Amino acid sequence: QLQACGGGLVQAGGSLRLSCAASEAKFRRTISNNGMGWFRQAPGKERELVAAINWSGTDTYSADSVKGRFTISRDRVTNTVYLQMNNLKPEDTAVYYCASASGSAATTDRSRFRSWGQGTLVTVSS
Repeated sequence: QLQACGGGLVQAGGSLRLSCAASEAKFRRTISNNGMGWFRQAPGKERELVAAINWSGTDTYSADSVKGRFTISRDRVTNTVYLQMNNLKPEDTAVYYCASASGSAATTDRSRFRSWGQGTLVTVSS
């Protein structure tokens, strides 16, 4: 359904850009009309919402832990959602997931996220 990619190994202070796209046409419509989010889950920790964006890309949310370093955006032509991650820190190491939400808003309500992609691993070395 949703496929996230772009993870890898990077040194602290480095950058990565994650991408999320639907594998099938019907799910591309989901990305186009719905709010989207990026989550991450580090070993032994709960999955946390990192960033969210509304359907048009005009409203975004970033968690305090990544504010000023991570930027969520979307391309409505290609129906792709991005997470630009700059100044990465070792504590950003996690599996990152994208998900689509019910509704068009940039939501922080985790219960509204339904369709999940497979994760992509980000490892930040010190």
